[in-house]
Amino acid sequence: MKNNFYTEFDTERLHESKREHDYRNAFQIDRDRIIHSSEFRRLQGKTQVFLPGEYDFYRTRLTHSIEVAQIGRSICNFIHHKEKDRFSNDYFIDPDLVESACLTHDLGHPPFGHAGERTLHKLMKDYGGFEGNAQTLRIITETIYRTENSRKGMNPCRAFLDSILKYKSLFNELDDPFNHYLYKEQKEYLNFVFDGEDIHKHFSCGEEADSFRSIECQIMDWADDTAYAINDIQDSIIGGFITNAKLVNYGKDYFLNKNESGYLEELIEWIKDGKIKPKLGSQIGDFINACSIEEQKTFMDNKTNRYKYKLVVDDRCLEKANFYKKIATELVFKSTQLHQMESKGDFMLTNFFNVMKENYIEKVNNIKLVPEFSHKIIVNTKDKLTRSRLVCDNLAGMTDSFAMRSYRRLFDPNYSSIADLV
Repeated sequence: MKNNFYTEFDTERLHESKREHDYRNAFQIDRDRIIHSSEFRRLQGKTQVFLPGEYDFYRTRLTHSIEVAQIGRSICNFIHHKEKDRFSNDYFIDPDLVESACLTHDLGHPPFGHAGERTLHKLMKDYGGFEGNAQTLRIITETIYRTENSRKGMNPCRAFLDSILKYKSLFNELDDPFNHYLYKEQKEYLNFVFDGEDIHKHFSCGEEADSFRSIECQIMDWADDTAYAINDIQDSIIGGFITNAKLVNYGKDYFLNKNESGYLEELIEWIKDGKIKPKLGSQIGDFINACSIEEQKTFMDNKTNRYKYKLVVDDRCLEKANFYKKIATELVFKSTQLHQMESKGDFMLTNFFNVMKENYIEKVNNIKLVPEFSHKIIVNTKDKLTRSRLVCDNLAGMTDSFAMRSYRRLFDPNYSSIADLV
């Protein structure tokens, strides 16, 4: 049955496609391309909170993305069931499209989590910056597939491309941005998504433009917040980073409002009773049930239905999600152990980049420090800024363990042997 929520404008691809007939719709094709990509598989070796391999049960970027996708689909199903006056069996928010966005949203994250992202941004400031969301956009539009002598994108459709487009300002348009930007050269994708319309003409500031998101992007973002807030807390408690003693001290050290004090007492009781996993698991359902839809009028309404609707989340659930994030920040992300791991990741990435800068960016030598395929592309590129982006692609694509092995091979004289070449 045709879904009249979407039009040919939504399913138009970035470049003309030779694909004419398929048993899948455009959104299913894009989702399948993501799932079968090596970039998606690499997420199993990238940090969510704790280093992959530290313990078997910790979430990685891959398991996190799968959980976000499940939550995203559930939100779509819940909205379809709840909002019967707005949606029907032939007019609904496509769960395959939302799933695609959820599975894709972390593809651009480098090794060593957000600390790795901060390091690469610092190292790339003179070359156009590094931002995880911008890198995700770059992967799906320019680098996800390997051809004989180059890389190319997956030719996403407009609605899918838009579903991951959280930020709308370019690096060069902002004053020394720390994050939340697109690369300068990605302006063409903004133009494609908004059909040549300058989105910034409709908003007074960049933050307002960033908040102008398709309904699929809004759902993806809340699904991500839900998984991040609840599941990171669960991993931290099970891993021993958060204990009842630390939670009690947290309640003494910080001013909490009445609701926050209640959320803290809940966590303490759940840990005491040994029910932290089922109790936190049930919170996911509560966060899904907290969703509703409001209609709005926008400058895109004559082209697509994807901006006509705003996702509204109950204030209590938003407050609880933010409280869980604060707990994780103070008791986990600011802990000595995490800072030690982040410092190590920063040290490795910085040394990697400086060597690559000397060998590939500022001048081009013929020493092969990256895989043969990437080496050929970089040394045959004349523009320095493009070479720096290619070097950054290589570093950002590493898993945590591959980055550590590569570091030892490059900098540890006692590591590696001739057997590695056999």
